[in-house]
This record gives sequence, C-alpha cells and structure tokens, in this order.
Amino acid sequence: MRRGHGQVSADLPLVRRLEAMGLRAWPARNVLYDGAWQLRLTAGHPSKRLNSMSVLDQSDIADVDIRFEKARRHYAAFGRPLIVRQTPLTPSALIEHLTDAGAKPFDETLVMTLDLRSFSADEDIELIPSQDVGRFVDAALKVNPVEGLTKAGLAEVVTAIKPAHGFFIREDKQGEPIAAGLCVHDFDMAGIEALAVAESARREGHGRFLAGGMLRWLKSRNAGSVWLQVTASNAPAIALYQSLGFAEAYRYRYWKEAA
Repeated sequence: MRRGHGQVSADLPLVRRLEAMGLRAWPARNVLYDGAWQLRLTAGHPSKRLNSMSVLDQSDIADVDIRFEKARRHYAAFGRPLIVRQTPLTPSALIEHLTDAGAKPFDETLVMTLDLRSFSADEDIELIPSQDVGRFVDAALKVNPVEGLTKAGLAEVVTAIKPAHGFFIREDKQGEPIAAGLCVHDFDMAGIEALAVAESARREGHGRFLAGGMLRWLKSRNAGSVWLQVTASNAPAIALYQSLGFAEAYRYRYWKEAA
C-alpha cells in the first residue's frame, strides 16, 4: 500500500526506532529541542540531514505558526535557511503550513531494512573494519567528493558517533580507495552510512563486495537487522540493496521555502 508522497504505509513504532538510530549514527553538532521538534545544525558539514528540522511525534501540533517562525529565526541566526525533513512522524498540520507558505518538497530518500537472520553471507567476502578515522575520511572524500565538505567537517561528524562502529575501505591494485562506507552497531540494530563507490569504478561489483563484507561483519556481531538510506533517484543502488534482501521501510523528503 502507498500513501503520502509515494511511500509505503509505514510501521510507526519501527519508524520511531529507526529515526532514533539514524540520529545516533549520523550525529549533528548542535541539537535544539522544542517539544518533539528537533532542530539540527552542523556548521562543518553541508548534509541536509545534519542541518534540518524533524518532528518526532505526530501529535505535537500546538502553536505550529509560532514555533515554525521561532525555528526559522534559529536557523537564520546561523546563516542557514530552515529546511524541514518530512517523515511519517511529521504532523500533517506542519505540512499544511509549509504548503501555505509556498514551500516545495525535494530530495526524497528511502529508508531500507534487512533482517540479518535471512541473510547468507558470501564465504569469500570477509572484511575487517578499520578504526582509523583519518584514513576513512580521506578515502570517503576521494571516493565521493561533496561540495562544501572538508576533511575536518567529516571527521567532526564521524568522531561524534557514540555506538560501536567500523570503517570499510576497498582499494584498487595501486592502493587508491575506490569504495568506502561505515557501519554503526546500536543494540540489536545496525546501520550502514556513507557507502559510496568512486564514479570511475562503478558497475564493477565493488559496492556489492563492500556491502556484503559489511553485512557479514554485522552478522558476526549478532546484529538482528540492518538499515540504510538511499536517495530515491539512485536506481542502481536501490537495485543492489534489493538484491541483498533490503526492503523499503519508509521514505522521507525535505521542504524548503522559496527564496
């Protein structure tokens, strides 16, 4: 069944848990709460997920107009526009307010999950994660350069991750990184973050190799399930994850007012 902006009908208790896991796995530098409204800011990283507002409870709809204006001023004080991240937990009253204000949605993302009990790890793929932040940051930026993101900015986010985690890097014969990603193991669940393959090395099986190794490592740690996030426009990545057994749990997208 589909609802909203094309997403599957969501299991709200699961969404709440995945949202909490995601926040811990990719932590913002500054977080301000207004009830269940969470305002995240990270000066050194341009990621929308680290610089947007989310509402974690559909019932928190008191004084939407006033609180929205307060949130706008909060971001403006840091020289940032207010970007709202819409998940299945977002109150419809806030979306109505955004629509009335002329805001437009953009950049839809799938959150996908995999029950590791049903995953059969490839015996030929056994990877040992690195704990070297500097090496991972260098590899991640080389594999997937992001406009406005510096080594210091990415390192700040990565070093702030509290749950157990490991860095995975695949290199070519010359020792140059061609794929990188990280795993975060949090209680019985685990997340895969920042998994990317260099543009020049895509469609050669490196993403599958790295993802398979990460899943095997997580299964060895007795993680029960794994989640990841992928942009809805990235059809090759979605197909890869589906072939590994991942299925869509829910979607989110962003809203931004017209300039």
